[in-house]
Amino acid sequence: MQKSEYSKFATPIKSKGRIFGEKSSSFRSPYQRDRDRIVHSTAFRRLKHKTQVFVNTIDDHYRTRLTHSLEVSQIARTLGKIFNLNEDLCETLSLSHDIGHPPFGHAGEEALDECMNNFGGFDHNIQTLRILTLLENKYYSFAGLNLTLETLDGLIKHNGPVHDKSKFDEILGKNIFKNKIIYKNNPSLEAQISTISDDIAYNSHDLEDGLKAKLFNINDLVHIPVISEIVRKHKKKIKSKDIELVLRQIIREMINVMVSDVVKNIKINLKKFSPKNVNDIYKSNISYVNFSEELLNFDYHIRDFLKYKMYNNKEVLKKNIKGKKIINFLFTKIKKNPKKYIKKNLIKISQNKERAVCDFIAGMTDRYAINLFNSLK
Repeated sequence: MQKSEYSKFATPIKSKGRIFGEKSSSFRSPYQRDRDRIVHSTAFRRLKHKTQVFVNTIDDHYRTRLTHSLEVSQIARTLGKIFNLNEDLCETLSLSHDIGHPPFGHAGEEALDECMNNFGGFDHNIQTLRILTLLENKYYSFAGLNLTLETLDGLIKHNGPVHDKSKFDEILGKNIFKNKIIYKNNPSLEAQISTISDDIAYNSHDLEDGLKAKLFNINDLVHIPVISEIVRKHKKKIKSKDIELVLRQIIREMINVMVSDVVKNIKINLKKFSPKNVNDIYKSNISYVNFSEELLNFDYHIRDFLKYKMYNNKEVLKKNIKGKKIINFLFTKIKKNPKKYIKKNLIKISQNKERAVCDFIAGMTDRYAINLFNSLK
């Protein structure tokens, strides 16, 4: 795609550069190279064995961090294409946004954060950056993957502009980005799209997995705004159609409603706030990519429903408690003799042995953590 084909609000095809200078490619754009580096990374491959909601050893058909990331990418590319944005950047941000997740999902993150309470804490978004800038070891000349500044900027601001970067400095090291990132600036439209695509995939696909796992049923959804109408329309098909087919129709229509709402709101926001170019997007304090009030209400209700019916389900919680126990045990055990388990170069990169142990455990898959726990207990 030529630069002229992009919208004036898109991140330009010509990147601002990388932390370490590299020759450009005659075959791929800077963002295609970023995407390819992500896909070929060890951390990305490990996502296929990391928990989304259900611990990866339970069933092959529930989502993992990898399948979730692919689904986020698909939604983000669709939205990026509609607005002639930098689709490759949308895809790169979506594929890489969960690379920092430890085993056992949010339970694992909570456990690691508790273990690191006196040593800077743990945050999966910052861990993503730690992996991509320090821990992935693929090149002679530098640590990490040396991604473009635009990709790093989007990952830093996955949750919006950063007004207090002290946690980034503590976990990543001061000035790791060599003053090339303006933390307080707004994220690009591509980054904002990646973030809302994460929300869309998270809500819809967790709902589908919960229905498949029989943690709740279709009748439980009739009181949730927006989806209630979709459910009523498809519910009558259950007698003549396979239940899983009906579920898929409900979920795909739900995704379409959310995507359509986002498209409508982006158009409204661009017209209302009238940015002239991509620099106006960066300097604005407005989020251009959001849901309408109706869909925000739906988002609130669906999250609350999933929290009550799925994330706090007795069986799910039991697995989460076991996951926390495994991480606490491994942290204590490995900390006593890190060199026995961790490569020297990874210990050297870390500020202290606790951070090295944290990096090692965060990189584990569910299966690896369980097997190591069983061999050491």
